[in-house]
Amino acid sequence: MHVLIGYATAHGSTREIATRLAVGLGDAGLKVAVRPMAEVDDEDAYDAFVLGSAVHGQAWLDEAKDFLRRNSDLLGQRPVWLFSVGLPDALRGPWKRMARKEESVITEDLPGYVPYREHRLMSGVIKPGQLSFAGRVVFRLMGSRYGDFRDWPAIDAWAGGIACELSGT
Repeated sequence: MHVLIGYATAHGSTREIATRLAVGLGDAGLKVAVRPMAEVDDEDAYDAFVLGSAVHGQAWLDEAKDFLRRNSDLLGQRPVWLFSVGLPDALRGPWKRMARKEESVITEDLPGYVPYREHRLMSGVIKPGQLSFAGRVVFRLMGSRYGDFRDWPAIDAWAGGIACELSGT
């Protein structure tokens, strides 16, 4: 089975998560390609898809939404998993609780109808240089923290679950 792990990234965190997912699927014997969704032009070559995007303004990046729009018919016929990379674990207090609720906002904003098996909202990496001055001020006023918030064991477990589903074990 040939799996595409497609991603759209702003600062590289989503690409690194996609690469880690590929390792897990590859270790299970699946043939995996990791590519930016904007560069994929051979969608028919894949039997399954794991697609992810960085989240800005509670929405996927345009290149990821364009991929879904262009391929909605094909994706409706193949197994699809989705992941979004945002900041829920960088936030604290009520902001953190609110961030986890954004998952439904993200998936409702996705274009077209793509039946997916599962969607995961993951935390990524946030560094001061990724935000404007005003963004840094607001981020700190909210009590948020900079750092790498990716949960690698959870990402590995999710890759294992997808691999089991695809291999039928």
